[in-house]
Amino acid sequence: MEEGSSVSPRPGKRSHAEFEDEHKPTAANGTNGATAQDNDTSSEDDIGPALPSSVPKKKRRKLPYEKLYISALPSSPRYSKSLMHKDQLSFVTLTPFTDFLITSSIDGVVKFWKKIAVGIEFVKEFNAHVGEIKNVSVSQDGRSFATAGADKTIKIFDVVTFDLLAMLQLQTIPRSICWVHRRGASLPLLAVAEEIGHSISIYDGRGESQTPVDSIPNLHKSPVILMAYNNAYDCVVSADENGMIEYWQPSGTHEKPNNVFQYKSSTNLFEFKKSKSLPSSITISPSGSHFATFSFPDRKVRLFDFPTGKLYRTYDESVLTITEMQQAGTALQKLEDVEFGRRLAVERELENPALQNKINVIFDESGHFIIYGSIVGTKVINTLTNRVVKVFGNDEPFRSLNLALYQGQPQKKGVVTVSMAASANPLLQEAEERDPMLVTTGSGKVRFYIFTNDEEISKSERDVQNEKPRHLNARQQVETKPAETGTAAVLHTTYGDIHIRLFPEAAPKAVENFVTHSKNGYYNNTIFHRVIRKFMIQCGDPLGDGTGGESIWGKEFEDEFSTLKHDKPYTVSMANAGPNTNGSQFFITTEKTPWLDKKHTIFGRAVQGLDVIHKIENTRVYKEKPEEDIKIINISIT
Repeated sequence: MEEGSSVSPRPGKRSHAEFEDEHKPTAANGTNGATAQDNDTSSEDDIGPALPSSVPKKKRRKLPYEKLYISALPSSPRYSKSLMHKDQLSFVTLTPFTDFLITSSIDGVVKFWKKIAVGIEFVKEFNAHVGEIKNVSVSQDGRSFATAGADKTIKIFDVVTFDLLAMLQLQTIPRSICWVHRRGASLPLLAVAEEIGHSISIYDGRGESQTPVDSIPNLHKSPVILMAYNNAYDCVVSADENGMIEYWQPSGTHEKPNNVFQYKSSTNLFEFKKSKSLPSSITISPSGSHFATFSFPDRKVRLFDFPTGKLYRTYDESVLTITEMQQAGTALQKLEDVEFGRRLAVERELENPALQNKINVIFDESGHFIIYGSIVGTKVINTLTNRVVKVFGNDEPFRSLNLALYQGQPQKKGVVTVSMAASANPLLQEAEERDPMLVTTGSGKVRFYIFTNDEEISKSERDVQNEKPRHLNARQQVETKPAETGTAAVLHTTYGDIHIRLFPEAAPKAVENFVTHSKNGYYNNTIFHRVIRKFMIQCGDPLGDGTGGESIWGKEFEDEFSTLKHDKPYTVSMANAGPNTNGSQFFITTEKTPWLDKKHTIFGRAVQGLDVIHKIENTRVYKEKPEEDIKIINISIT
């Protein structure tokens, strides 16, 4: 979807001979005209009227060794494994040279994972911040990592020893942080921009002083929202709330380098100001020759040439363009109307400011491909030929937001030229076998998803339950504390409140499980994933597809049958997969359902908000799942 790539119309009428020439079958070797690949040229090559038939058509742009670069990406279009945090994921970061994956969630938790020969293994967890993590940054050498929190602190980590080195206490909330020292520098430097004010402070990255070693007070005229460091040019690109982009060097006078554009007026760096949009991410290519951005509200991916500041490519991912292409049948993949409507609703949710800074665009190791999430999955685009060469996760139940890519070789690292890699030497291929890995977060998900070369994927085993419910420390804590209970609950949903009377005497374990989960926020932001009119509405699955959820004890618990029956609507019961398989899911009936007696544990009845239940019941669904997510915001217990 490159902006400005429409093809000019051909001249008005054509002769019969011209018509026949156009419709001659193409020879296999392309001697009688363009091959199918030649016809599919980049948009730049095709602009303008068609040339006379006597003039040969231009050949499409071709990237040398393109297949080799693509083979260095994960081969499977489906994720092979997902792992959990206790709350929604914010950022995923792969450290260069040191081969760690660092994941961060909105509850302030940071986890370190080490890349091994195949896959990753857990190393350490930190409760780094009280509240949300606003921004993260890893240094160019992969040895330093920092997080900025809503608690007005910055935490600095040593990646290799996975240790917390220092904490910087600020006066206001930090908005953006960035390591701004060159690879191999003896003194690490961390640039910090705060939510209030427009200055940039530079700190000793070892955390030995709470006072900045330098500051840049007048570069921007409004608060800085993003910073990215280019190691090749020893230059930082920063953006502010007015859409202004600036280049500056971390040391000296903080002017832009001499080896980039002379006058800003000759660049396209005013693009955001003109379009009244703000970048949500800035990513530098591995060679430092380009940088990529994603912006709101225009939702465009822009690729800039770094030294000239010129705009090289623009890809339009706006809701309007997506809708028009779906209707015209020109989209990358034509979706069914119902599925398209569901995905479009998720796209609209991305307008939430809390999600915007989580979206990024990344490069592969060659710098020829950009990768970003879209409505049809995670796209991989060859920026030279201007083609989508691969899509990850098109059929997966999440919308990719924050991405990280690993393409190293953890077993044996050596100097391998492209020609060597392209050779048929089996010993070389075995020695340098890669285990590429694409890691992504999902909108509203507590999991991060890993795409690899593993094609043999078991859907029942790939979602690893590596987390227990929030604030629950296993059985000992349950045994030493009195059981959580209550007599009433209010489900605060996006459609309104539902008041429920609980029956702890009839189903003590089911009520304890429900009340504990509710107080711990286990049900927060989960959806009504199964709705059947004239029957029931079902919820309580953190995965949102009916396959997840567990009890507070970390295992299934037994049924509790009493004199209560499903003899009236608005009965609240446990969902299960057979006898004694209760977990976290539950449902509310909308009719009498006597066939469920002695099969599902009744632990409550709805007494108010019955209109909300029917509103949910009558929502439009696709395969029993509402087209538009209906969420439980939280549940209060009395």
